[in-house]
Amino acid sequence: MTKDMAKDMVIDSAKDITGALAGKVALVAGATRGAGRQIAVQLGAAGATVYATGRSTREQRSEMDRPETIEETAELVTAAGGVGIAVPVDHLVPEQVRALVERIDAEQGRLDVLVNDIWGADPLITWHKPVWEQPLEAGFRTLRLAIDTHIITSHYALPLLIRNPGGLVVEMGDGTTEYNATNYRLSVFYDLAKTSVNRLAYSQAQELREHGATAVALTPGWIRSELMLDLFGVTEENWRDATVNEPHFVISESPAFVGRAVAALAADPDKARWSGQSLSSAQLAKVYGFTDLDGSQPDAWRYIVEVQDPGKPADATGYR
Repeated sequence: MTKDMAKDMVIDSAKDITGALAGKVALVAGATRGAGRQIAVQLGAAGATVYATGRSTREQRSEMDRPETIEETAELVTAAGGVGIAVPVDHLVPEQVRALVERIDAEQGRLDVLVNDIWGADPLITWHKPVWEQPLEAGFRTLRLAIDTHIITSHYALPLLIRNPGGLVVEMGDGTTEYNATNYRLSVFYDLAKTSVNRLAYSQAQELREHGATAVALTPGWIRSELMLDLFGVTEENWRDATVNEPHFVISESPAFVGRAVAALAADPDKARWSGQSLSSAQLAKVYGFTDLDGSQPDAWRYIVEVQDPGKPADATGYR
């Protein structure tokens, strides 16, 4: 993605919070690509200084083995109007996370937003297989990447975040608590990972409340990440071509949509009203008024429940 494309993703719907996060400092853990990258960019568009972390750099790749890098993310943040700082970190290594937070403290003296978006387990997932047919090593690695990384990062980052009131923690997942509670997510390890992240947000909300900080779980809908676009052989510009083979892709959303959700939350002086809740990008769009790149507000989870899961023909009318 070019810097010009990043600017295009910061459209009129975000202008109301332009500069609203000036002087604020954010850590987006897992900002190499997808939702994490655009969360970092949209926080930057609102004026924040954003530390973008991940394992994929211009010198090395993670097991995801993809071309996106944290350096690119930091450059996109700066191009959008913020200050982007790339820091290579393996969030499973406590010493690296501690050093990261110490650096943020030394350079900024504060942390206002923590986004736990670490994942990186796509190559490890075995779908549609019962637990007794799952490779244990890959399954446990999935849980480590999806859960342990978030806990390690919060452990070291939250003492800095609660130094000033008004802090925000966003646990990024897949599926709302309501949806995940009644739907099996096609792999015992993936299912456990995504339900655990939502609960982690709830637990942290209880512990942060007395410090004037807020924690939420947030899910995008069917997100058009770089990986997803590659799988369908399309780009952000012609993504609708993929609906020929996957009609329900019509409800998909760009990563910028959930990025704007995080930026809107961070800029809300009354964000504590959401503490402990499981939220979706569509839910927050209705409250804060931001849109996706095409000016719509795709409500993916309502669509999935009412159209896709019941087996109805794909039709996003009334859902975006």
